[in-house]
Amino acid sequence: MSAALQASLLDLADDISLGPLGGAVTRRALSAGAWVDVRPGWLAGADALFDFLLESVPWHAEEREMYQRIVAVPRLLSFYDEDAPLPHPVLEEARERLGAHYADELGEPFRTAGLCLYRDGRDSVAWHGDRIGRSRTEDTMVAILSVGAPRQLLLRPRPGTVGSTGDSSASGGVLRHNLGHGDLVVMGGSCQRTWEHAVPKTSKPVGPRISIQFRPRGVR
Repeated sequence: MSAALQASLLDLADDISLGPLGGAVTRRALSAGAWVDVRPGWLAGADALFDFLLESVPWHAEEREMYQRIVAVPRLLSFYDEDAPLPHPVLEEARERLGAHYADELGEPFRTAGLCLYRDGRDSVAWHGDRIGRSRTEDTMVAILSVGAPRQLLLRPRPGTVGSTGDSSASGGVLRHNLGHGDLVVMGGSCQRTWEHAVPKTSKPVGPRISIQFRPRGVR
């Protein structure tokens, strides 16, 4: 598979390794009991991991029914269920370290990993919450590690959701996170039920990005 990635000048490490989480994560409280944690540059050597995943992961295209017709999903996908070995040892380590860091809040380990390949600015994901399974009715967490070129991850309150913690975004604004080159974002609390997130299309020239989403059992 071919995809042109312009390496980050800040990611020149030959070694693929994870940095600390404790004390390096910044949390932002949202409305209705939701929150988002951000850890920029958690993974060193992220561009090397991108190259490895691009060539080794069994990427596939999917089609889904939307608006009473079948449409192509605008990104490539690969899913690793809880019994499947992940494609690189650092992803196994990331899942274990996330589980340890959030053990007191989450109360269970992260189990699965879903990978998405955004090949260029035409690939995207529409506004949604991960509400398949227990996350439809229960608080949970979704952790996303990004490698490759940065893309915008947007968050907004789900239409019709009532409640605010004083965050200005609760009045209808959109939060923007530019994620790539080893950045980590974790959406927790009621975020999947009361907020939505998206990666929008862009006409700007952008390189490819891979996101790795770690989730607990029974959450999609």
